[in-house]
Amino acid sequence: MKHGDATAISAAPPPSLSGRDKPGHDGRLAERVRSVLDRRLLRCHPRAIAIALSGGGDSLALTLIADAWAREAGRDLVILTVDHRLNARSGAWTAACAATAERLGRPFHALAWTGDKPARGLPAAARLARHRLLADAARDVGARVILMGHTADDRREAAAMRAAGSTVPDPRVWAPSPVWPEGRDIFLLRALLDVRRADLRAWLAARGETWIDDPANVDPRYARSRARLTNEILPERSDPGHLGLASAATEHAGIITLARAALRAVAPADARRFVALASVCAGGGERRPATARIARATDALRGEGSVVATLAGARLEADATDIRIFREAGEAARGGLAAIDLRPGRAEVWDGRFELTADAASQARRLAGLTRQLPSDQQRALKAIPAAARGALPAKVTPEGVVICPALTGGDSLVGPRLRAAAGLIDCEPD
Repeated sequence: MKHGDATAISAAPPPSLSGRDKPGHDGRLAERVRSVLDRRLLRCHPRAIAIALSGGGDSLALTLIADAWAREAGRDLVILTVDHRLNARSGAWTAACAATAERLGRPFHALAWTGDKPARGLPAAARLARHRLLADAARDVGARVILMGHTADDRREAAAMRAAGSTVPDPRVWAPSPVWPEGRDIFLLRALLDVRRADLRAWLAARGETWIDDPANVDPRYARSRARLTNEILPERSDPGHLGLASAATEHAGIITLARAALRAVAPADARRFVALASVCAGGGERRPATARIARATDALRGEGSVVATLAGARLEADATDIRIFREAGEAARGGLAAIDLRPGRAEVWDGRFELTADAASQARRLAGLTRQLPSDQQRALKAIPAAARGALPAKVTPEGVVICPALTGGDSLVGPRLRAAAGLIDCEPD
């Protein structure tokens, strides 16, 4: 059962214990998980760590191991539970998670997916809703890492789902949150990805623990359930890992710049991955472009001629030496770059690219049509920005008509940090 996907509750009977799973094996399993936590997390840090607990065997085992690790490491652990409001007993499941948190003496936050639910694509919608709720809650408690209870079996099931036509990605040990902008600066740590589900349940049973058993896991209406029931062993995708090419790129005012020679020097797959990631980050959206479009754009950028193209809401330009990827200002005609109100002292994300705050009530909008109202120093700084990028920069406009462009002062851009995280350049908890 993955966090928040439960559709029923029961106390699962203890599984039979093989020789490898008997209590003598318990310590080795916990140590394997603790070693992952040691590699990825900081010790003796004042920031909290969040963990997603559904009450299922995977997340319960992870919670118990993480709780012991956090006590030794001097870290606070905050337990988060999502109620998808999809089953009449979901309140009882949340209460069971709250009882676990109380037993451990850890703070607990119950989160709920409210509102209408889609008639089609419910599992995917629930997954995105869960990640948004978890990311917002983690930020509220000051955490930058959320521990998730995915196992080696989840990797196998993802492979089976892809073989059946799904586009579900592989879970990765360490990855940025998959939702944007809610997941900005939030990372997921799946410390159980080399542990089998049966081993975790044996570990729990040896301790007299019970867990929520989800009937949806064997409901053939759902693709993951069908994958779980298959006996076929399918190959897993390898983790894409660190994309070194991203470290050669620079970012200023939301504009990503890379030497054209650097894109030509790497393998085609790495070049395509960079172009896709950079376009999504510079465009401020969430959706990865179609594979064929990525390939065409990458081939053009690795060629010799000048390039002007669009991809994922971003504009791609290349001259003889450099590639620049930035927000396509023409998106405003299709409903992008919309204005938002800024409330005093509250950070707001504008266009998926800039996190803005204001001392007084104001509005964030695109700079197009406002450049002559900028302070003189910002008008001079604007000349260093490619002409096609200027109109899509953010402008803060006060009720009195004062206009400033925060992107020209060197701060507020989410584009560069997002690219570094997506490319795997941040591989452990940031200090």
